[in-house]
Amino acid sequence: MTMQNLEALVTDDGELDSEATSYKDLIETVISSLAQGDSAMVNHAQDGHLWKFQYGSVEVFVQLTGETEEDLLTVWSPVLQLPAKNELELMKKLMGMNWSGTFETCFGIFGDSIVVSSQRAIADLSATEISRTITLAATIADDNDDALQAEFGQ
Repeated sequence: MTMQNLEALVTDDGELDSEATSYKDLIETVISSLAQGDSAMVNHAQDGHLWKFQYGSVEVFVQLTGETEEDLLTVWSPVLQLPAKNELELMKKLMGMNWSGTFETCFGIFGDSIVVSSQRAIADLSATEISRTITLAATIADDNDDALQAEFGQ
């Protein structure tokens, strides 16, 4: 889908047009604008939706737990496998990066990976915020994975 399609899903004030689409549809529109080739995949389950797509050199995951105000939008992208070389220096570097350059995302540990992630409730979530959340996590992961792997990878 194109940016025109994304614009058609929102009202003049940037809010999701609830008559026209769902959060799921909006997320799929954003992912289709970012995914490389035919890399986007989706899993629909009782407890929500999970998408995966390729953005540059990283895989990005987007999870939507449902469509109620209490449900969550979570975006994450693995950038480095653990264990890593010089983990104390790695953690210091990531903490500094969290403070100065990750905007609404952050570096964290998920399983055996360092990830870039962002999470929030979908209550009052605008189309612009959905797009920004997914784009930021994907871009920060892609901008940092190669350098982190070169410096700290096994």
